[in-house]
This record gives sequence, C-alpha cells and structure tokens, in this order.
Amino acid sequence: MQITKIVVRPLSKPNKVKATASITFDDSFIVHDIRIIEGDKGLFIAMPSRKLPNGSFRDVAHPLNQETREMIQTMVLEEFAKLEGSSKPSEEK
Repeated sequence: MQITKIVVRPLSKPNKVKATASITFDDSFIVHDIRIIEGDKGLFIAMPSRKLPNGSFRDVAHPLNQETREMIQTMVLEEFAKLEGSSKPSEEK
C-alpha cells in the first residue's frame, strides 16, 4: 500500500496544533484529520481520534506497526515543511 496523495491544511490560528492533513492510499482510501503538532521535541503527527465517555481518547484510524507510523509521519511532515517554506516571504537582497 502506497501513499498517493497528501493534503496539508494550516490552521488560521495555530497553537500547538499547526495544521491538519489528509492522506490517500493507493488512490482509493483516505484518512482525514491527522493533526500536525508542535511538541517539546519538535513536530509529530497524531492520528484522528474521538473522545470516549470516560474522557480518554481513542484513535479512529492508525498504523498497525512502528515502521508504517514513521513512514506516514515522515511524508506528512515533509509536505508540511514544503508548505511552510513556500508561505514564508523571501528575503530582499
């Protein structure tokens, strides 16, 4: 299974959550609402989740192994970095 599309949407008023992303697998399955978060050790992604009645959260969709999680995180953060780089004003010479 390959990621065939990544769409990153920056938040208009970012806080620790900088943006959300959607990823498409094999042009046939999409996962929305992946959050790009600024943590103490840098950026990371959080998979879509919902709040349970007891107050805890549970992922709605998530990778089944660390290798897949790292691949998704790397690709989403690379796309976010491209977006951030293109939105910054260029320096005058």
